[in-house]
Amino acid sequence: MTQLELFKKIKRFNPLEPSLSILGFFLVTVLLIGCFFYLDYRTVVHGIRSRLLHGSGGKARSGFLDQGNEGYLATPLFDGNWVWDESYPLYQSQNCSFLDGGFRCSENGRPDSFYTKWRWQPKDCNLPRFDAGMMLEKLRNRRLVFAGDSIARNQWESLLCMLSSVIPNKTSIYEVNGTPITKHSGFLVFKFEDFNCTVEYYRSPFLVFQGHPPAGAPEEVKMTLKVDQMDWLSRHWRDADVLVLNAGHWWNYGKTIREGCYFQEGEEVKMNMTVKTAYRRSMETLIDWIDSEVNMSKTYVLFRTYAPVHFSGGDWNSGGGCHLETLPGLGPLPVLSDSVYTTIFDVLSERSNESHVGKVDFLNVTNMSLWRKDAHASLYYLGPDGPASINHQDCSHWCLPGVPDSWNELLYALFLKQESIRSGNSTKSSQFPL
Repeated sequence: MTQLELFKKIKRFNPLEPSLSILGFFLVTVLLIGCFFYLDYRTVVHGIRSRLLHGSGGKARSGFLDQGNEGYLATPLFDGNWVWDESYPLYQSQNCSFLDGGFRCSENGRPDSFYTKWRWQPKDCNLPRFDAGMMLEKLRNRRLVFAGDSIARNQWESLLCMLSSVIPNKTSIYEVNGTPITKHSGFLVFKFEDFNCTVEYYRSPFLVFQGHPPAGAPEEVKMTLKVDQMDWLSRHWRDADVLVLNAGHWWNYGKTIREGCYFQEGEEVKMNMTVKTAYRRSMETLIDWIDSEVNMSKTYVLFRTYAPVHFSGGDWNSGGGCHLETLPGLGPLPVLSDSVYTTIFDVLSERSNESHVGKVDFLNVTNMSLWRKDAHASLYYLGPDGPASINHQDCSHWCLPGVPDSWNELLYALFLKQESIRSGNSTKSSQFPL
């Protein structure tokens, strides 16, 4: 090849052409990736959640309150999915003065708020939109009582915030004894003055009586649970118009026998009674108490089932945590065989022929809450001073606003349905006097 030909070849060669092609491809790739991340994260999550849980098709759902009484009994309110809803939450924690500091996750430094945006959607019906004004009107001159453990308190404070959101003058809502909200009060009674109604909480982790052991008990017995006797506070619950009961979180070995708290029937301490047997016996005592002490024609009784915990990598006292969870679980739910969950169903099923038992409703929050590993207080329960130690997380209690709001939406729907049924029965009675 002559020098002239070589020079012509070199002249025709443009080293920028392949570089420009590579650069162009790189820019297009970056643009596509950028467009993907520009998509609203919440829309992506909602789409994934819908496809995984709802499938591609669907049938029109009827309104829960539009169904007849048969529908009321048959509708699986607690079989459904969590769906994204931009209109949630129903309130903001900074606008509600009725919350313990430990439930104010956002104010305590939790950086995400996705956990506040999920709404419970039953599979076969639509829940009524929560209407605080309507619920307060239905509660006018009445009492709504929560009795149970600290998760009951979690739900009670949630309802206080939901109801107070429509009251312009917050000073018209107050604790009747002047007691501030603290974690250690035995009971708290908040009055909504404009409606002359109270929303009350009574701390009773076991529902049955806990006290000192009888004389002559073995030395290792520090306390006893009288599984055949209701908590002494129960005299304050029995005349409620709406009574929401729960027990479960304290019914375990660590909270009872390990701490020297054994079980007692009559004057005898049952040293060999298991926690499972004691819990079952206490639920039988509860059913007997409802039969003998509660006027079921006046009081609407609900039992809220066990709310699951979500400790990963350990338990509450051994480094377990949930702080990395920011989305609900997407996989299938585990099969629950825990006696704390099944015992109350077993007891009521065995005694279903007793008339008062059939009038007790379930607020079955266990399965729906199993998905919500993202919604616990985790590190954000100590207050504005900063997050807790990573080894001391709270994966039992729930951030507010959050999951307990959905329990209260279910409570609201069941309460309205019960009012409708009672109103219908009242009308029939007036039409056909005895």
